[in-house]
Amino acid sequence: MINYLINIIGPTAIGKTSLSIEVAKHFNTEIISADSRQFFKEMKIGTAVPEKEELEAAPHHFIQHISVEDNYSVGDFEREAIEKLEKLFQSYDLVVMVGGSGLYIKAVTEGLDEFPEVDPQIRKNLNKHLEKDGIDWLQQKLFVLDPDYYKTADVQNPHRLIRALEICIETGKPFSSFLEKEKQERDFKTISIGLTAERELIYDRINKRVDLMIENGLVEDARSLYPKRDFNALNTVGYKELFQYFDGETDLETAISEIKKNTRRFAKRQLTWFRKDENIKWFEYNEDPEVIFSYIEERINT
Repeated sequence: MINYLINIIGPTAIGKTSLSIEVAKHFNTEIISADSRQFFKEMKIGTAVPEKEELEAAPHHFIQHISVEDNYSVGDFEREAIEKLEKLFQSYDLVVMVGGSGLYIKAVTEGLDEFPEVDPQIRKNLNKHLEKDGIDWLQQKLFVLDPDYYKTADVQNPHRLIRALEICIETGKPFSSFLEKEKQERDFKTISIGLTAERELIYDRINKRVDLMIENGLVEDARSLYPKRDFNALNTVGYKELFQYFDGETDLETAISEIKKNTRRFAKRQLTWFRKDENIKWFEYNEDPEVIFSYIEERINT
C-alpha cells in the first residue's frame, strides 16, 4: 500500500488553511502544520493560527505545541513530523500537510541537508556585528557571500542570516551549495498543491489580513509578549514592528504599515522558493476544491 502526503503550499494569506481543511474532510484524514510561526502557543493573533472552528473541522498537529522560550529547530520538526506521519499512516493512506515555511516543508518531504560543524567563535563574531552594525551589515555580507540564497532567504531574520553566514565563513562555500544534496527517500509519496494569484491580489489579501489582526487585538497580543521579545521566535513579522512602537521608535500607524510591507516581502520570498519546485501543481486561490480533489485522485490512481 502506497501512502501519500498531500502538501498544500503557497504565499501567506492565499487560503491554504481553508483548502487543507476541505481536502482533509474530503479524504477523511488529518493535517500536519508546517508553518513555523504557528508552532508557538503564546503567539495567538500575529501568526494567523486557524480559528477554533477550523481546528475542530479536522484534526491538526503542530499548532501552538511549544513555547517561544523553547529551542526548537527545523531538525526537531523534521524528526517529530516524520514520527507523527508514521503513526498517522497506520490509520490513513493519505495525510495533509500545509504551510508556507519552505525549509520546514523541504525537511519533511526531502530530508534536511547535513551542515558541517562551525567554530562557535564565528557565531559570536557575527552576533557582535549584529549588535554593533545592525541587520544591514549581515544582509550585505550574505549578498556578497551567497547572492543565490540571499534572493530567497528571510533577510529580516537575523537568526537565519547568521546561520547562513557562519556556514559560508566556516567552509568558504555558499550556504546554498549545501541545499542541493540528493533527496532522502521517504516511505510515502508527495503530491504538492500550490495556491497562487496575481501579485496585487495577494498583496491586497495581506493588507486586509493585517487590518483584521489589528482589529482582533494584535497590539495587545504583542504587548503581552513584549517582556519576552529577546527570544528568537518573537523576532518575526507582526511582533517586531510593534515592539519598535512600544520602544517609542515609531508610531502605531507606521508600525502597522511596516507589518504590511514586511509581510508582502515575505510572500514574495515564499513564491520565489516554491517556484523552483517543478513538482508543484499550481491552482488559482479561488479554484473549486472539487477540481483539486479530482487532481489528487487522478495522481493517486495513475
